[in-house]
Amino acid sequence: MTETTAITLDVISDVMCPWCYIGKRRLEKALKSIPDIPVDVRWHPYQLDATLPKEGKDRTQYLADKFGSIEKAKEVYAEIENAGRAEGIPFAFDKITLSPNTLDCHRLILWSRSDDLQDDVVERLFKAYFIDGEDLTKSETLVRISDEAGMQSDLVEQLFGTDSDMDKMNKQISQAHEMGVTGVPCFIVDQRFALSGAEKPETIAAAIMHAAETQTSETA
Repeated sequence: MTETTAITLDVISDVMCPWCYIGKRRLEKALKSIPDIPVDVRWHPYQLDATLPKEGKDRTQYLADKFGSIEKAKEVYAEIENAGRAEGIPFAFDKITLSPNTLDCHRLILWSRSDDLQDDVVERLFKAYFIDGEDLTKSETLVRISDEAGMQSDLVEQLFGTDSDMDKMNKQISQAHEMGVTGVPCFIVDQRFALSGAEKPETIAAAIMHAAETQTSETA
């Protein structure tokens, strides 16, 4: 019997995207349904709004500018709340006061990979923003999250005082656009198949199974 090499699953995502949080939950369900297939999940940066200043923007103003009115924004987010509830996510959009520039969040996610803590850090960032309404532009918030996840928070704090990996983040985001990614989440399975949007767990699982099957036939 040929041993299956782990399937890489690259997730292009933004921390301020609620559908990315929903997509993470659906991915988790997909992985639980196919426990015999090893999958290496890797998180990559994207910015829904790269024009946001480093200090972020007032949430009410941001939504009014983006959707034309707060009323329209509320309609859109009511649908997202329902989708989140179905996945066990208690979105608390009313707690969010600031729409953040997420480049520093993406730097933290990048640094967490060397400790194999990406999933934990991504989860904590989503929760901090969408459930607790925390300010993700503050480095102390991100340093605390790194500490809670088990990273070397003193090193993380030092790195946030520099531009370390900022160029790398911008380059990766540009590469995502060059690949044709116009919305997130985007799941790239085995560097061969792309799923755009928060697909259903069975759709994600089917793509992974297909990748594993074709990988086995190619290497058998």
